[in-house]
Amino acid sequence: MILRASLVLTALCLPGALRAADATPEIGTFTFDCPTDEKDGVAERFRIPACAFDYKLSLRHDLKATGVKVYDLTFPSPVKTAVPENNTVHCELFLPAGGGKGPIPAAVVLDILQGNALIARGQCMWLAQHGVAGMVVYMAHYGPRRPPGSANRLISTNVTKSVEGVKQTVLDVRCAVAWLASRPAQFDAKNLGLVGTSLGSLVGAVVAANEPRLTNVCLLLPGGGLVDAYYNHPKAEPYRPLVDLLGGKFTLKLLIGPVDPITYAKQLKGKNLLMLCASRDDIVPPAAAKALWAATGKQKIVWYDATHVGVAWFLMPVLTEMTAHVRGK
Repeated sequence: MILRASLVLTALCLPGALRAADATPEIGTFTFDCPTDEKDGVAERFRIPACAFDYKLSLRHDLKATGVKVYDLTFPSPVKTAVPENNTVHCELFLPAGGGKGPIPAAVVLDILQGNALIARGQCMWLAQHGVAGMVVYMAHYGPRRPPGSANRLISTNVTKSVEGVKQTVLDVRCAVAWLASRPAQFDAKNLGLVGTSLGSLVGAVVAANEPRLTNVCLLLPGGGLVDAYYNHPKAEPYRPLVDLLGGKFTLKLLIGPVDPITYAKQLKGKNLLMLCASRDDIVPPAAAKALWAATGKQKIVWYDATHVGVAWFLMPVLTEMTAHVRGK
């Protein structure tokens, strides 16, 4: 999808493109404390009691061609699972040259289902080159949060496990936003945003709806009303008999409802929301995008004449729309 930006990032990371990295990490503590969650409409399942988290921030790359610096940020997940690697949240922070002048906008970026972070990193690199700090947050059971050879995945046919994984991801991202908000001299706490692509847009919509500090939300290839959208989808045909055996659409809606973006349409109405959609999307049905758009107040939506993957042909318009939106313009 963000092929060109990703290739630029890769090129910048070749030998000779880097300055020597500072080997001394920053170690500290930040606090998560959102006493107004209930009043702000945060669903009970996504609330976290006030607590402190230890973090480590280490410089990974100093990209001399652009001045962008890339940092690794880690902190404990508020959710403890049976997989030790999954219990640490891993983030990659892309800072503009000079760290920006004064507090700068920042955006959390969530990746696609494939999950190697190539697209998310490309988006963050582009944002950083245009004055916005971009932070890739690895979702549960992704990247370094999954042991080598493990079969664990965030999304699987085990619906209950998938829902719990999304819940963990939402809580993890809320903590990452708290870290950004804890540094007001560096990041503009009133101009924090989120970018999500494909699966990242579905999870990101739930995050944004349940994190009051996020204001500018850009969802690329999103949708809502997932059971209605996918029940008759050709790719769902092999699983339809099992769904019917277990209670059909009604039961599945009860199970998936807590992580379906359309469940949180009311909260998303209060966000500055941008949806970038493909009119011939063969993965996320356009009907699902239209349903989410209507339910969230018919805010700005841009349609591209493309399939799900084919939206890559509109790379520059997509990046331009995304960047302007998370900058609050």
